[in-house]
Amino acid sequence: MIAVRLRFFASLREKLGEGEALSMPEGSTVAAAREALLARGGVHAEALARGRAVRCALNQKMAAESAALADGDELAFFPPVTGG
Repeated sequence: MIAVRLRFFASLREKLGEGEALSMPEGSTVAAAREALLARGGVHAEALARGRAVRCALNQKMAAESAALADGDELAFFPPVTGG
């Protein structure tokens, strides 16, 4: 198992809190981590639903959901940034 530190930003932080630790099997991806959170149901399933626009950063760099996770990684979820 690997330990990944999750962080949530903007509206996701308001719903899910600042962050938490997540244990995942070795070889897991960003997509697998998101699925694990969705499987919790409730507010996690609502905030991270597949139909919602959610960006991911792995160790402070934008990441695709296919990116592999390693022990000690920081995985951040946040909504797309808009401005005006």
